[in-house]
Order: sequence, then structure tokens, then C-alpha cells
Amino acid sequence: MTLRFSSLFLLFTLSVLGQNLHQYVNPMIGTGGHGHTYPGATVPFGMVQLSPDTRVDGSWDGCSGYHYDDKIIYGFSHTHLNGTGCTDYGDIMLMPTMGEPKLSPKDYSSTFSHANEKAGAGFYAVKLDKHNIDVALTASTRVGFHQYTFNSAGNANIILDLNHRDKLLQGEVRIVNAKTIEILRRSEAWAKDQYVFARIEFSQPMQINKIRSNNAAQASVTDKVFSGTQLALSFSKKVSKGDKIWVKVALSPTGYEGAKLNMSEISGWNFTKVKEDAERLWDLQLAKIEITETNKDKLSIFYTALYHTMVQPNIAQDIDGKYRGRDNKIHKAEGFDYYSVFSLWDTFRGAHPLYTLIEKKRTVDFINTFLKQYEQGGRLPVWELASNETDCMIGYHSVSVMADAMAKGIKGFDYELAFQAAKHSAMLDHLGLEAYKRQGFISMDDEHESVSKTLEYAYDDWCIAQMAKILNKKADYDYFMKRSQSWKNVFDWTTGFMRPKKNGGWDKPFDPREINNNFTEGNSWQYSFFVPQDIQGMIEAYGGPEPFEAKLDEMFNSESKTTGREQVDVTGLIGQYAHGNEPSHHMAYLYNYIGKPEKTKEKVHYILNEFYKNTPDGLIGNEDCGQMSAWYVLSSMGIYAVTPGKTGWSTTEPYFESIKVHLNENKTDYINRNRNGDYLQIFGLEEFQKTPHKEAWQPIIPVPVIEAKSKSFKDQMEISIAFNKLDFTESQTNLKAYYRINSNGAFQLYEKPFTINETAKIEVYLAPDFMVGSDTISATYYKKPNNYTIELKSTYNPQYHAGGPEGLLDGINGTTNWRKGDWQGYQTQDFEAVVDLQKEQAVTEFHGTFLQDQRSWILMPTKVEYYISSDNINFTLVATIDNDIDPKTDDNQIKDFNIRLPKSLKAQYVKIKAYNYGKLPEWHLGYPYNGDAFIFIDEITIK
Repeated sequence: MTLRFSSLFLLFTLSVLGQNLHQYVNPMIGTGGHGHTYPGATVPFGMVQLSPDTRVDGSWDGCSGYHYDDKIIYGFSHTHLNGTGCTDYGDIMLMPTMGEPKLSPKDYSSTFSHANEKAGAGFYAVKLDKHNIDVALTASTRVGFHQYTFNSAGNANIILDLNHRDKLLQGEVRIVNAKTIEILRRSEAWAKDQYVFARIEFSQPMQINKIRSNNAAQASVTDKVFSGTQLALSFSKKVSKGDKIWVKVALSPTGYEGAKLNMSEISGWNFTKVKEDAERLWDLQLAKIEITETNKDKLSIFYTALYHTMVQPNIAQDIDGKYRGRDNKIHKAEGFDYYSVFSLWDTFRGAHPLYTLIEKKRTVDFINTFLKQYEQGGRLPVWELASNETDCMIGYHSVSVMADAMAKGIKGFDYELAFQAAKHSAMLDHLGLEAYKRQGFISMDDEHESVSKTLEYAYDDWCIAQMAKILNKKADYDYFMKRSQSWKNVFDWTTGFMRPKKNGGWDKPFDPREINNNFTEGNSWQYSFFVPQDIQGMIEAYGGPEPFEAKLDEMFNSESKTTGREQVDVTGLIGQYAHGNEPSHHMAYLYNYIGKPEKTKEKVHYILNEFYKNTPDGLIGNEDCGQMSAWYVLSSMGIYAVTPGKTGWSTTEPYFESIKVHLNENKTDYINRNRNGDYLQIFGLEEFQKTPHKEAWQPIIPVPVIEAKSKSFKDQMEISIAFNKLDFTESQTNLKAYYRINSNGAFQLYEKPFTINETAKIEVYLAPDFMVGSDTISATYYKKPNNYTIELKSTYNPQYHAGGPEGLLDGINGTTNWRKGDWQGYQTQDFEAVVDLQKEQAVTEFHGTFLQDQRSWILMPTKVEYYISSDNINFTLVATIDNDIDPKTDDNQIKDFNIRLPKSLKAQYVKIKAYNYGKLPEWHLGYPYNGDAFIFIDEITIK
């Protein structure tokens, strides 16, 4: 079997030799604009990404370490992320200089010119202007290879700065000999506890000539070990004009021995050979999809897109299979390879379905990695980085990857363990899941980004149901199919949008264009079509094919402008469709489901032509670890996975005349413009064409809506109950609402609106005469403790309104999760308001509650003042309370700026004034953007 595989692989290898496909890769694509890619040297799915760093300030457009607009290079580090929206990596940074060594980034950095820069698959080169040094970089899987040519004679230095880019938790440098050093870099950024071990070998003996260390012991150039949380060294050698120094850097996640073992990937100092080896690896990899095309720009766009899907996930084990697990212990991979960097919220949509087509073995490796992380870390990965769970983004989309592989019959992992791991993620009680399980949706009261989480959990639950079906688990299938319909509970039948709910009803006011904390990096337009698991049900919810088509048309033809929060991820707008971010990626294909494939073709080909260019700003949004490019690769082939987990593709006319796809070592298939339609739907999946996808499940009744004027009231308030008028059940005529107040007694039939005059909890459900009813929902309404009124002198940000002015006096206190909408936010201004007590009375206490989340630019006021007045004209200052919360603290904090007076004072009006922190300070991530702090206030209490 091994011999047969080797022979076939050799034949495949020989068939692609000479194609030189790597020449079409332009790693500069995406390094400008908001693409966030890097231009450096790497091999397919390699551990090392050796690339220049032009950004060290943590700025959003510097997430990869490099931006095309920059003019300064700080150094060359060995790990980089491809197109993410958060900053990390940049480990083991080296920088060649000349003359007196300096260890400050502003001193060792150098200007450069794009005219003297070259980037290709597995290779990068640049001239450093400051000291006229030519740098060339290449790599193997685990080793970065540097070539420095010094064009002037003198003292050559190679700077190693372990404080480069992120926070150094532990740094160590061990001197093995004059040509070899070992390094530990333990750091904190997006990954909170990342370990990188390295072994550096110089081609010539070097001497230490400068040290920066904060170790208690004074460091000397003759020491053999250096350590500290501030650590940089300079290694020096006299050079003549034209001399070269080569440097090899092997990485390991496990330890010094692992790095030493990994160094064996490159023997000797033949830079050209290593570069050519890297290029050959890319030729083999890129040849998995061969296109017929004469336009060189289109060739570069396609093969760079394919390249960008193959620079991650990254191998994260040593040559001997040892890796650092999610439990921070060292394990050995048996029968699979262990990987890292799983941007699953992005990549489940297109990149992983692409991998099932051309990377089946790696798909199995990825899933086995997931399962080891489940066993070692307690749950499946969400957004894993360097064996750390970042918990960035939402959903539990590793289940999509596993369900898709199982649906396509990919073997090599434990299906039963995969199902148990998936079920475990779905049955947790965090991130809104407790409310989701209890009531069939997530409310703003329960969790931020509630609409997006409800919709994405519902899709993931459908994936788990498909896994259960394959394993003949009927009860689990029924349970998760019920949960998969939860999207119906946030679909507003009157407006035709997915909407946030608050306290049992729809949140108001509602603008489908508004980007706010109820959605994940998007708005209602960009989430109202996310029901990939039940597209026909979604079409019916909109009223049928014609209304659904009209809704899609309206989205694509609307004004290309959003409201609310500025969201840098939302780019590439066609109306309200946003190709620059992932939630929109399937939408153009939805026309196929209503018999309008010509509209799918029109939209898809427009995007292929307009949003992908052979330029540095050639990506319309973040690359997002290959997803932006995977959309291009699949769509140009005429296929896309609208519903990963369901076998088959949604199709359109292929973009290229002919496409040859190597599905595995012994199978090749072809796509051309004459072989589309039914053939493309099962491309690469022919063995499944006789087993069409079938579902059998009980439809749910969507929950009712509890309607009231507000969450709080003074004397009394009317409550009404509404429910979905769409035909989700066979007959709506028998649907009835049942309710009770304060859990007293049995539920009673709702016949008309009713009135409450005390604080009350209302519970409601729907039930027909012939089937199981809806989930029970609840709402709590609060009678205000007094009849005070408030006049705001400041203007709150409309996204952070907390229900308006009266929300500051309703007696309901917000939590540290301000994204749930309970706090009022003010920016670029102080907060000032006057409370009218309605009559003059004795006052003794003042309370004003404020919140801090410095990472979100929300800082405590510097001080709060309280004034009193009898006429609302002349005010007397009675108390000033200074802030004592450190603005640098990372934890969300709530502080009650309160004062109890030594004796009571008479007043009818109380003024509260809170002073804004102002411009964000230099240490803050918002400083480069000239950012202004927010004040967040929730409750004012006067006694």
C-alpha cells in the first residue's frame, strides 16, 4: 500500500514538474488596504512564516505585522497571521545593522523602498536603506533561512529583540557556542500564553556586543544564559564589502530539543537550494487546481488566492510528532499531524469545504486536532491560536467542519468522539447558550450579539443533527433539529428581518442598516439571510419565492451605506451585501434556490471581477485565514458550499474556460463551461449522487412577542401579546397564547391586552390544539421607585441609549456586559443631567453608577460632581468624588460614585456632572487613531 501511494505520488509529482505555478503567486496581494496579509516566505501549511514587520503599534491594519503603505522595517520575525482582525505573532525577530549596535526599535529599524523589494511563494527579499544591507528570506516547514549581504565594510550586527510586538512574559537566551543559541519566548497577546522555542545557527562565529535585560543580575557579554521580561541582544562580526552571513532559525512549540531536531530540515548553507525546494513544494501544492487562462493578472489572482488558503492552518508539532496541547502539556501525535490557527467563524464557510475537495488528509488532521483539543482543553476550538483558545468570534463552528467531512464520507477520525465533542459544545451554559436552550433564542438581556449567536447556534445545531443521523441517534437528531429552527424566534414577520429581542419583545427603534452590538460584525441585512440549514423554510418565511427574490434584490440594490457603529470589517458593499466580511459570502448563491441562476451568475462574476485584483489592495476585506480567497477559488470554479454539512455544491457558470482538479493521488476531474448544472452540484462527490439529502423533523412554533411601552412604568402599563402570522404550522387558526403573572397559578388564555400596576414577571407561550406548543418566554416590568424625571444636558450615542433618559432612573442596574444595551454612552463630551424630584424635599445620598472597559475605549470619568437647586437655575455644588479606578486595568469595572451627606439638605433639582477622560493616552490601543474616551452611565439614585 505504501509503495502504491509512493508511486502514484511520484507520478503526480512528475506531472506537475516544470509547470512553475509558483511564478503566478503575488504575496503582495492583500498587504495594502484592509487585507492584512504578509509578504514573507513560507511553505504550504508551514510552522514558519518569515516576513518583514513594518508595524509594532498593535494597529488594526498592522495585524499581520506588515502594511504596504509603510516605509520602515523593524525586523524579520518568524511567525505571522494571514489576514486576521486581531494582532499576534511576530516571534523571534532578527534585524541586521551596521556600526555601533543599538537595541531600540527606532534605532535599529530602517527605511526601505518597494522598488527594492521582491516577494514570491517561499521567498522574500528587500534592501535596507539605512546600512545598505540586502536581505533575502526563505523557509522550510519549521526553519526560517536568512541571507544578509553587507554592501559596506565594518561592524555587522544581528539584533535579536524578544520584546518585539507583543508582551514578553518570559524570555531566555542560551549561548550554546559562538555559532549557536537557543531561545524561549513566552508571550501574551491575542493568545494569552504562547510558547515559542527556537534554535538559531549562524554561518559564522558571532560575538555578543550589546545586551538589554531587566534581570536582577547584571548581564555580561560573557554570560551563557540571559533572561528577563525585557531582553534583546546584538551579535556582531567584522565584515568586508560584499560579505554574506546566513542565519537559520528553527522553531518548536515544545522545547529546545524540539527546535534542535527541527533544524535538521535544512542542512548546510545553500540558500538557493532551500529557496528552490520551497518553490517546488508550492508547485506541487498549487497544481492541485490547474486553470486554463492567458490573462496574467487573472493567473496571479487565482494562484495567490489558492496560496492564501494554504498558508494556514499551520503545522504545530515537531518532526517527531510532539506538540504542546491545550492543557499546556507536551503530547505526541499518533496517526495524525497536529495543527494550529483555526479561524473557524470565517473558514467553515468556504476554506474547509475547499479542503474537503483537495486536502482530504489534512481535513482529517484538522479534525483530529480538534478532538485532541477537546480531550486536553475541555471543549472544541472556537478560534484556536498556538494551543490557546482566544474565544474570538461566535458559534461552535468546528462542528460544521466535522459534519461536512462526515457527510462527504471522509474517514480517519472517530465519528462517535466527534459527535460527543460537538454535543458537549452545544450543551454548555456560557455565551448565551443557557437562554438559547431554555427559550429557543437569545435576548439582548441574556447576551450581546444575540441575533447572530441565535442564528449561528441554530446552524451548528443542524450540523450536530446531521452527525446524529449518520450515527443513527434518533433522539439526538430530533433534539438538535428542533434547536436548528431557533432562527424562527428572531425573525420578525412584519418587517422581514432578523431582529434583536429585549424583555420578551422586539427591541426598538430598529434600523436594519445599523451596525450594533446585537450582531457580530454586521447588521440585520447581513444576517437576515443566514439560515443555510433551512433555505426553503427561510424562503417561505419571506412569503415565497417572489417576495424572497424581491428582498434579495432590495439588499443588493440598497444604498451602500450602513448606520450605527463604524465597523471596519464591513467593506465591499453592494447595497447592504458586504463581501469584505464573511456573513455575506453565501448570499449571491441564494438566487439559485428560487430558480434565478442568472442573478447568481451576475452577482458572483461581478464580485470576482471587481473585488479581487492583482494589487497590494487587491482584497476587499480581511483575508481571514484564507476564507476571502477560498470564496474566489470555489466561485471561479463555479461551486460554493452554501450549507457545509450537506453534500453538494450550489453552482454558477465557471469563471475560467477549463479547470483541472486533482481530487486525490489517483483521481483527477475537470470543470468547464459546458459541464455545469447537475454535474457541478456533485463535483468531487459523485459517490453521493444517488443518496439525496433527506430530512424528517417536527416544525416548531415560533415564540410569541410580549409588547409594552417600556421596561419600567410609573403607575400602570398595558401588556399585549403578538405572534407570528406566517404559516410555520399547517394552520394558524388554532394557535392561542397562554400567559401568567408572577408564576402564580396555571397559565390562562390570552384574549386581549391587560394592565399591570406593580412590578411583574409575565410568562407566555403559544399552543395549537393539535401539536406541541412553543417555548415559554418571559418579560419583567418594573414599577419605578419614584416619580422623578430627568433632563439630559448631554447627547448620548444613539447606539448606547439604554432605553432613553428614563433608563437612568428606572431602578434597573446594568451588568459589566455593557453590550447588552443597559448603559448610556457619551463620547467627546462630559455627562450632565438634572433630576427633578417633583417637589422640594430633604436629600442625603447621591449615587451615580459608571462602567469601565478600557479595551473598548470606555473609561471612568475623572470625577463626578453633585449640585442641588430649588429653582433649576441657581445650583450649589455639594459633593465632588474623584475616580480611583486605574484606567489601565483590563477587567470590566463598575463604580458607584456615591456620597452620603453629613446632614440633609433641601432641594427639588439635583444636577450630576461627570467629567470625560478625554483623549485616549499614549499607552492605549486607541491612541494611534486619536481616539476619544466614552463615559458609560446606567443608574442615578437620589435618597
